[in-house]
Amino acid sequence: MEVEMTTAALVLIAVKCSLIKLIYFSRHAEHSTEDKRKVSIKRRLGLFNGGRRSYPILGGRLHFVKFETEKLNECLEFISSKQLHRGGVDSPSWRSGAQPDDIVIKATGGGAYKYADLFKEKLGVSLEKEDEMDCLVAGANFLLKAIRHEAFTHMDGQKEYVQIDQNELFPFLLVNVGSGVSIIKVDGHGKFQRVSGTNVGGGTYWGLGRLMTKCKSFDELLELSQRGDNSTIDMLVGDIYGGLDYSKIGLSASTIASSFGKTISDNKELSDYRPEDISLSLLRMISYNIGQISYLNALRYGLKRIFFGGFFIRGHAYTMDTISFAVNFWSKGEAKAMFLRHEGFLGALGAFMSYEKHGLDDLRIHHLVERFPMGAPYISWMEKFVQKGTQITAPVPMGAPATTGMGGFERPTSKGEILRSDASAALNVGVLHLVPTLDVFPLLEDPKTYEPNTIDLDQDEFKDYRARYWFKVLSDHSPDLVDKAVASEGGTDDAKRRGDAFAHAFSAHLARENEASLAVLPDLLMELDSMNEIDDFDVFKKRMLTDKKDQPYKRALLFVDNSGADVVLGMLPLARELLRQGTEVVLVANSLPALNDVTANELPEIVAEASKHCGILRKAAEAGGLIVDAMAGIQGDLKDEPASVPLMVVENGCGSPCIDFRQVSSELAAAAKDADLLILEGMGRALHTNLNARFKCDTLKKRRSNCVCSGSNQLDDP
Repeated sequence: MEVEMTTAALVLIAVKCSLIKLIYFSRHAEHSTEDKRKVSIKRRLGLFNGGRRSYPILGGRLHFVKFETEKLNECLEFISSKQLHRGGVDSPSWRSGAQPDDIVIKATGGGAYKYADLFKEKLGVSLEKEDEMDCLVAGANFLLKAIRHEAFTHMDGQKEYVQIDQNELFPFLLVNVGSGVSIIKVDGHGKFQRVSGTNVGGGTYWGLGRLMTKCKSFDELLELSQRGDNSTIDMLVGDIYGGLDYSKIGLSASTIASSFGKTISDNKELSDYRPEDISLSLLRMISYNIGQISYLNALRYGLKRIFFGGFFIRGHAYTMDTISFAVNFWSKGEAKAMFLRHEGFLGALGAFMSYEKHGLDDLRIHHLVERFPMGAPYISWMEKFVQKGTQITAPVPMGAPATTGMGGFERPTSKGEILRSDASAALNVGVLHLVPTLDVFPLLEDPKTYEPNTIDLDQDEFKDYRARYWFKVLSDHSPDLVDKAVASEGGTDDAKRRGDAFAHAFSAHLARENEASLAVLPDLLMELDSMNEIDDFDVFKKRMLTDKKDQPYKRALLFVDNSGADVVLGMLPLARELLRQGTEVVLVANSLPALNDVTANELPEIVAEASKHCGILRKAAEAGGLIVDAMAGIQGDLKDEPASVPLMVVENGCGSPCIDFRQVSSELAAAAKDADLLILEGMGRALHTNLNARFKCDTLKKRRSNCVCSGSNQLDDP
């Protein structure tokens, strides 16, 4: 497991009337030995010989955190505890105890003015204000360009991610629903105008709801709506026409004629109405109107694509369904409401973009995003999305089934979604990982027809499987679990200490597994050398080894899977056999941790330890730059014949048990250009994905370390 150390950070903040959204970037710890290895391998792969990258790429993470404005002091304590305003807890200024002069935090939103003095008093920092509309648009453009599956639709409780053609993104309508609503027509990067808006937004829902229900938080009010029945409060068409439809103009009896209209004739006091019904009626009234006003503006400018953001939405399924129904109904299905996964952080992301504009280009990712606004071609962001806080089941209003929304379309019936709760003081919405270039894998037989998924998990019969398995896989990622545990307890020193203890304990467990496997590696190699045939590999050996003895493969890419015995006792002996035949071997591992998969940062140490037991591995590792210094403890009496071909390690650009060959690291793409053998190992890489993929060279697909082959010769593991 990797444990990230923050060596530098920049903090960006959007301070609004009700919420504070904070973003900070943390760089990965630097390791000089690791850097030497990477430089050596990149030189061998030709990435430094007139290559396109002439500047350093900084690995790291972009963190998203939210606080309620009424808990501003907790936000200030969070910034102080991580020393974000001074470069992070491992920065030179923090270690020296020196207080830098003129510390600036980029900020946007009305609160940037309201609370500026408090930030100066408590942290000694100045809030440098950025224009709110500029930031909203820049943040949305960044997300839609840089993050795959950022946008999605939400109808009838079903979320579907939208593939956006980057060349056809503009123009679009951006509807930011905060306390009020701003409607912005975006024509390109830096090209936009606010064309409309309304003062009826999230602040209206929260303000009226607070007055009428006595709820203490926005989310408490939202939870109430889940148990509401708006027909007890809203006047329906049937209430006016004796339970009948007004069919002449196409209105059903269950159409809302007037929100809260039924309370006019009822001889009741406020206390006689259920808070749940009030909350739902308010939510529907405001959401329907936002959807309708947004569509009318889209119609005015001839736009089909409308993106909704802002923390009023906050991933709430019923809110999104209601807005979507309004847009769909009034447009007769021609316009589409889409939502953003990082909906509440548009302004803070825009402030993030502004650093380079003001000359603070030490964090070069900003420079790249600004310099290449159509999507920086040399960097990419990978997401491990984590939900933190209490999970809420999506609202299933308890009204009569026939109750419908404004305009006569059926009421949304969201079921089974998991919603974010903002009940915790510091809600970490997610983490974006800055990774090297993601390129199309050059050995794909036909990238245009390539589909990585063996099974379409969006099909109805697989949705339960997807929910039970894949969502669990994501939530079980141990680094994110540590972050979640620490954040849930306010990021206190004690929480960090216990989080670090867990991380180290888990790492130690993996280390013990590696050590145990390494201990039996010499005996396994001796046993393999004495065997005439290799179980389960007879066909592979004949087709790809024996028949190739006079002309071995030039380079083999081995996609490794699990840490421990899987890589040490499975893939390394296979790599050794290929090296013995005179084939260059490139071990390909995850860029980021996923379950118990070994990572590219961990592999060199494992190879170095294994090399103490095998001269072939040692010579190949030295040739490939994996062993950059003299190794103590290498057995000097090993009789293996030396290998003249290199053994290398590259990252794949992934942080998942699966792999999508449309997006791989530039290192892997470069290594693939001279490769004529692929070996995919693991259920995720060779079965759940890529089982049906076709490649330009011989390919072996192995579900475990002991087989599936394709390409020119393709053998599948039964």
